[in-house]
Amino acid sequence: MRNPREPKLKSLAFVYLCVKTMLDLDVDETFDCLTEGGGDFGIDAMHLTEEIDGEFGVTLFQAKYKANLEGNANFPENGINGLINSIRCLFDPASPLESINNRLSTKVEEARSMIRDGYIPRVRAIACNNGLKWNSAAHEAILRAEFGDEVSWEHVNHDVLIGILQRPKSVDANLRLIGKAVVEDMNFSRVCIGRIPVTEIAELMRTHGERLLERNIRRYLGLQGNRVNEGIRDTLHSDNPANFYFFNNGLTLVCNDFSYNALQGSDYQVRVENLQIVNGGQTCMTIFKTLEEMQIKGESLPNEASVMVRIYKLPKDNEDIVLQITQATNSQNPVDLKDLRSNDEKQLRLEASIQAFGFTYRRKRTDSATKSTDITSGTAAEAILAVWRFAPHQAKFFTREHFGKLYDTIFTKTLNGAQTIVAVLLYRIAENHRRRPAETDPIFVRYASCFIAMQMGDHLMKDLRLGLNSLDHRNFVEARTLIEQKGESYFSAAVEDVGNALELLYGKKEVNLNLQQLSATFRRGDLIVILQFSFLQNH
Repeated sequence: MRNPREPKLKSLAFVYLCVKTMLDLDVDETFDCLTEGGGDFGIDAMHLTEEIDGEFGVTLFQAKYKANLEGNANFPENGINGLINSIRCLFDPASPLESINNRLSTKVEEARSMIRDGYIPRVRAIACNNGLKWNSAAHEAILRAEFGDEVSWEHVNHDVLIGILQRPKSVDANLRLIGKAVVEDMNFSRVCIGRIPVTEIAELMRTHGERLLERNIRRYLGLQGNRVNEGIRDTLHSDNPANFYFFNNGLTLVCNDFSYNALQGSDYQVRVENLQIVNGGQTCMTIFKTLEEMQIKGESLPNEASVMVRIYKLPKDNEDIVLQITQATNSQNPVDLKDLRSNDEKQLRLEASIQAFGFTYRRKRTDSATKSTDITSGTAAEAILAVWRFAPHQAKFFTREHFGKLYDTIFTKTLNGAQTIVAVLLYRIAENHRRRPAETDPIFVRYASCFIAMQMGDHLMKDLRLGLNSLDHRNFVEARTLIEQKGESYFSAAVEDVGNALELLYGKKEVNLNLQQLSATFRRGDLIVILQFSFLQNH
């Protein structure tokens, strides 16, 4: 007998696949984005980024999955109209939200709180289906909406997903350089520094696309709403496109080998094997997207525009140097450094320490499902910063710096496996309540998981009668047993601590705080001093 929920589950699975693939998130982060259900305003998933330079990113997903797998149906026009109306409503802090589900309202009010603080949202609307793109009438509706650069629109279907998920094949290509170039052999490697026309870059991206970006640690940020990429586009449209060379930092490419005609004095044709872009992926994609825009208007990229290129031939078995080059050349932009830190001495030492307790520390990202005994480096960083470093606001809202500026604060020389596991176990309890609040949980639990985890750590250490530096292999079993037996009690006590702190901060009226105010309170960390003072008074 067919399960009546099967169509619904397939639709939800399709949303999950789209979110995970397009945003490159892990399993827990992906599920945390899902908002599908009654009162979802036509938004099946929503993802917020941290604030960068006064802006924050929002990605909205609406998915239309059809059981008919012929793939010949357009994304429905009413779906696009629904997204337009939702964007108008959701990002206006003064607009009332009626009949909205809790998962979506939590995220929307968090975004509205940031808007009230003066941050500008950059919205990426992704329409997903297993068919064709929206029709011309829907496109006209998007144009009439006049959102300008604040909203970008993308269509994602099965072909797009497969293109991203399929393991990329080696890219071999011919690169046409212009003018003089410098080629030098050094340390069993070879370097070529030269100048390449943007038209050549556009053709390279048209032919090979994201296969060239497999080692690039950032996905394309989009053309609209990203100031750097908009500047690239504007320079290409300007009256002096030749200045593009001076305004851009250039591209960094790695390959297994390259060859050229050394008898020529200039204008080399360089043959490269297994080419990858490790820095400049944003530039390359923006050049290609700008070309697409110009072709619609019957225009073409300026021939005089060029960009500096560095081509590194590296030993085939030296992955570390590739990661180091990627980290160094991307340091001027916000990047996810977890993978780049994965071979750091501290990470290797922590992996061995955690393994001794029967847990697995995942230093590198992996697509395989995690088990209860698996601890990812990202989760560990967030838990340690919240529980042991007393910085829950940084744990939640500064994740981009966990493996950057905050790395040495989190992963100190004295940090051991026992402390890491204990922090993660406490953090998981608080996070589980955030994702699936009990009926008795107060509303602030949706925003306060890191603050609650911090307080849980205090209550645990009181029972252990230990200082943090004394928590190690000698008392790990006792600590884990206490968490298993009293974890929910610690959670309840921590919730009471946070509730009392809110009352001290706002008075009795804290019960009337709206979600925007709560989100702002926990983002700023106003409660940390109150909580620490109260703890010292009571202990």
